Amino acid sequence: MNKNKVSREDKKYNRFIVALSIAIPIVVAVLFKVRLDFELPVFLPPIYATINGFTAIILVIAFIAIKNKKIVLHENLMTTALWCSVVFLIMYVLYHMTSDSTVYEGNLRALYLFVLISHIVLSIAVIPFVLITYVRAITRNFESHKKIAKITFPLWLYVAVTGVIVYVMISPYY
Repeated sequence: MNKNKVSREDKKYNRFIVALSIAIPIVVAVLFKVRLDFELPVFLPPIYATINGFTAIILVIAFIAIKNKKIVLHENLMTTALWCSVVFLIMYVLYHMTSDSTVYEGNLRALYLFVLISHIVLSIAVIPFVLITYVRAITRNFESHKKIAKITFPLWLYVAVTGVIVYVMISPYY
């Protein structure tokens, strides 16, 4: 693949990545203001917290797979992690559209707020990193993919793990 074709592909995807990276947080914020007047048949927080936990495990296994040159396994795991994040986001928004937010009332409030705020900020910041890393892989721009993956992996892993931590800390107050 010649360098100009990669550049054209990158530019095409870059517009899409920028649009999604801006739209997702805005849409989520807007949807948080929407109230749907019905009760969900399941309690979503433990489900989406579990999805976050699975995402973290998948990311670690994918990291190990690529270190062992198991490229197809790595690709499949990363696609699965991406879809887990999408499903998590849909469930998270749906829950907040149908339920009031829960207030943390424990003694570790400062720690809880630190973990929660860092989780929220980095969950927004990681969006373009995940998308760029994924696009560089599917466009076979592996040198650039490796460079950004070194940033994306720890950010995405932190977001997935802290999502579980936030749930565990807040769960007694549901």
